[in-house]
Amino acid sequence: MTLPSAPDPPRASIVIRAYNEARHLPEVFARLERQTERAFEVVLVDSGSTDATARLAESAGARVVRIRKEDFTFGRSLNVGCEAARGDLLAFISGHCHPMEERWLERMLAPFADPAIGLVYGKQRGGETTKFSERRHFEKTFPETSLVPQEGFFCNNANAAIRRELWRARPFDEVLTGLEDLDWAKWMTGQGGRVAYAADAGVIHLHDETWPQVFRRYEREAIALKHILPDMSFSIFEFARLFTHSAWLDSLRAARQGIFFANFAPILAFRAMQYWGTYRGAKFDRSLTREMKEKFFYPNR
Repeated sequence: MTLPSAPDPPRASIVIRAYNEARHLPEVFARLERQTERAFEVVLVDSGSTDATARLAESAGARVVRIRKEDFTFGRSLNVGCEAARGDLLAFISGHCHPMEERWLERMLAPFADPAIGLVYGKQRGGETTKFSERRHFEKTFPETSLVPQEGFFCNNANAAIRRELWRARPFDEVLTGLEDLDWAKWMTGQGGRVAYAADAGVIHLHDETWPQVFRRYEREAIALKHILPDMSFSIFEFARLFTHSAWLDSLRAARQGIFFANFAPILAFRAMQYWGTYRGAKFDRSLTREMKEKFFYPNR
């Protein structure tokens, strides 16, 4: 398994953030090796892995850059990867995301033919081990129809690409506890740029999280969203309404598929952690301690 030899400089750099992703990387690199777009390099940012993550990446032909675990934030990791990258277009994929098709990168980069497009993000779907409600969340968040361009600045850089020249003008915020992609896209659209959604540039996003990890993910994202949108609020009544409504709809879908009893408890647990984490994050008004950062960035790992 060896990645293609890219021209110098390559058209695109694929930046992968990774921490202990050795079990996922062989499939990720196998799918990158088969891409129809060949003019790319891979830069993997390792944030203190204790498994074979770095060795696997180097053996596949990726360049590995490292940051200390205690220095990790989502924005800092991306900035380190972008600084090491040489392509004019910077594609991002999480270490536990598998491109669905061989034209993933080709389709991700295609909307950049419009010079107004500054960011493109693609579809995400769950895998066999993905929790039922998370699969439902992916389906709602990432529809089957592309929007080129779309309105607003929503995006998700677990599967996305941006122009390197724009990153140079404004790197990712290294302080945010998450949603550095939304923060950057908000800035970019404020400069007159546009966001595109490429539904045909899809990935399988494998979240193998415990319930506390699900809670922490939504909590830290709500903390970040409050920074990005200061007027954001999320009351206990919204928690109750969204939990009840989402759990009910998930249960109906599971019942129609004949898998209600196997999924009822996980549905309640996922939606409770999702919205309780959001509620707690929206109420957060303290400075982050080192211990809190450990919980947000490396929960139970």
